[in-house]
Amino acid sequence: MLAPFGSHGINLAAITAAICTGPQADPDRNRRYTAAVVCGAGYLVAGTLAASIAALFAAFPQALVVGVTAFALMGSIANGLTVAMQTAAERGAALLTFIITASAMTLGGVGSAVWGVVGGMLAFHVLRPRAA
Repeated sequence: MLAPFGSHGINLAAITAAICTGPQADPDRNRRYTAAVVCGAGYLVAGTLAASIAALFAAFPQALVVGVTAFALMGSIANGLTVAMQTAAERGAALLTFIITASAMTLGGVGSAVWGVVGGMLAFHVLRPRAA
């Protein structure tokens, strides 16, 4: 609700906080705060240098930025596809959703993310086995 007012970053910080205070940060609950403090300090530094960081990335060739971004997201994409493909009855819809979304097509001024969801839902309803 607050995204139009510039508060969309709160959600990103909440996700990072959940990761930094989770069991993967440290098995000892009493020491997990250190990861959150380090990430908070990183956010302060990155926020202070945001304009310089943006200018640095703008100076790089677009292909390099896309490649680095794809490499950074590879684990998330692989995990998402693994989870989406676990149920055999839903594999077709999940794969179609991914393919449409990754295509970056625009139809009627609407981006591929929306069409991916629409196509995936249609495929899910058409391809799912019917109860006998």
